[in-house]
Amino acid sequence: MSDARSSSGAVNRPLSPHIQIYRPLINMVMSILHRITGAALYFGSLLLALWLTAAAVGPDQFAFVNGIFSSLPGKIVLFGFTWALLHHMMGGIRHFIWDTCHGLDIASVKFLSTISGVVSVAATVGIWAAAYLAQ
Repeated sequence: MSDARSSSGAVNRPLSPHIQIYRPLINMVMSILHRITGAALYFGSLLLALWLTAAAVGPDQFAFVNGIFSSLPGKIVLFGFTWALLHHMMGGIRHFIWDTCHGLDIASVKFLSTISGVVSVAATVGIWAAAYLAQ
């Protein structure tokens, strides 16, 4: 088999499929989103550090940063940060389950991947709804 050659003498080897060949599976999408949310949490932690620093510096700076975060763009960023935090956490729980050698069959992988996405979105909406109703 390793000696298979074409008429030109070149060795015929199988080609590796490109990303365009694969159709996106739920576990593949969740894995990519887990990595993206991990990077987003890095930048989101800088926003948290900014908020805490402003609180430590004084009331004027704290009011300024709170004004930025309470604007519509600020709320959108905070909503996205909340979702990223919850999605990354759910992905971590999913990976922890897999690390215990449970849920490794295809049906369980699909279920855990789907439920982690659904729970992260539902929990984000729930947290923001509770925060809105508490005002």
